[in-house]
Amino acid sequence: MKKYKIGYTTGVYDMFHIGHLNILKRAKEHCDHLIVGVTTDRLCYERKKKYPIICEADRMAIVKELKCVDEVVSQDNMDKVAAAKKYHADAVFVGSDWKGTESWNKYEEELAQMGCTVVYLDHTDGISSTILRNRLNRGEKAL
Repeated sequence: MKKYKIGYTTGVYDMFHIGHLNILKRAKEHCDHLIVGVTTDRLCYERKKKYPIICEADRMAIVKELKCVDEVVSQDNMDKVAAAKKYHADAVFVGSDWKGTESWNKYEEELAQMGCTVVYLDHTDGISSTILRNRLNRGEKAL
């Protein structure tokens, strides 16, 4: 039996790459049921001032097909506490690059009050959608 019953994680998952797969597989190793929130195009633009290259519906369809993912939902806001309550999550997974940040220190405190743990998972170095976007813009070959 895994340590957590229901896990929740989120991401844009634009230009799906090995870093995305690694974090989702690692999250699933810790929970029986993994719910993945895919960031909406609107929220992505609000936060990053750019739209994803791959549309929201397609990104959700890609993530849904992964055997390590049990359920895909739309993430239309950044409120991790509300999402954990809504989905009855006892663990929220996030990349280790967020550990120690003001926002995630606050989430840790708030989620702990409802019996939910924040689990930091190793980030895959050297790959991100931003790196891929920049390589495309420069006309570079694939990694």
